[in-house]
Amino acid sequence: MKDNPVTTIVFSVTNCICFDQRVQKMTDVVRSLGCDVSIIGRKSGTCCERYSFPFRTIRFNMVFKRGFLFYKFFNIRLFIYLLFHRFDILVANDLDTLLPNYLVSKLKGLPLVYDSHEYFTGVPELNGRPFVKWVWKRIERNIFPHLKHVITVSDLIADQYEFEYGIRPAVVRNCSCDSSEIIPWEKEKLEINPAHLVLIFQGAGINTDRGGEELIESIKKTDGVTLLVAGSGDVINKLKSLTLHYDISDRIKFIPKSEWPELLRYTKMADAGLSLDKDTNMNYRFSLPNKLFDYISAGIPVIAGNLPEISKIVESYRCGLIIPEITPEEISKAIITLRDDKVLLNNLHKNSVIASESLNWEVESEKVKELYLRLLK
Repeated sequence: MKDNPVTTIVFSVTNCICFDQRVQKMTDVVRSLGCDVSIIGRKSGTCCERYSFPFRTIRFNMVFKRGFLFYKFFNIRLFIYLLFHRFDILVANDLDTLLPNYLVSKLKGLPLVYDSHEYFTGVPELNGRPFVKWVWKRIERNIFPHLKHVITVSDLIADQYEFEYGIRPAVVRNCSCDSSEIIPWEKEKLEINPAHLVLIFQGAGINTDRGGEELIESIKKTDGVTLLVAGSGDVINKLKSLTLHYDISDRIKFIPKSEWPELLRYTKMADAGLSLDKDTNMNYRFSLPNKLFDYISAGIPVIAGNLPEISKIVESYRCGLIIPEITPEEISKAIITLRDDKVLLNNLHKNSVIASESLNWEVESEKVKELYLRLLK
């Protein structure tokens, strides 16, 4: 690699590149080191035609959009592409891209970085699917002990991998970029009652067991509050139906998935953000979701469930409220506390701003630079 004028690095993901904040931030870091970057992902709707990036993108147009056949053919195409194109460093993002990257790294003698965005074999989508879970776990068990450069998103996931395989990944949290120059939306332009407490519930994976249903019911119980649901996921249509059923459409606004700067305009307008993942699976239990750091970057308090990694940050920085369980009653109680106690709300705002001074990507990305600088020697 020393003889090459520019080191070429390829990142692989199975999702749409357009909204993958972590991968985009990682590529920004390695580009700042003078590397040439490509990302391989999937083509997903019209967004792939609208958004352009300062790096090369390869988007596979897949016939099968989900399930076994999707992963099978995506991995075959990824293996062939990596095998017949020249790159200096391979980066596999999550377990669903690891196998082809690992095989090509061995065949070509290339360095491989594995970035595990979650505890993949503990995701709720694998609950009740023992064979599928066994397949992914077998891939992980056969490859993970041979990896040299592994990154993950939280200490508890790193602990679990160390327990299982004797290898502790470097922890690079999904901290958000500096958002100080992003101008928030005005409540009036979105036809929000200026006297209301504005809440935001955001995410690219608003799915089962993430508290959305309980949140909608809590809004029904709580006056003087407007909720923004920003993003996408498996239960969005259900949440819209519940909103109509409870006749609270005037106080709940659904915002489609947006690029990060646009999303943060809504986040910064809110008075508080919600993170309501339930402790129903290992992945959620170990998680540190993007939205937590987006709320902190926006300088707003957090209302969150009592998951260990999340509560550790919220309680350490005193930047929000931790509720004991995800029920409409507990969520409503926390919302009312912030709605009625302006002094507390203001103090939590201040503490969130203070937290953002250390919990930001500009600080966290130094770990990424260290890893790649070692590879580039």
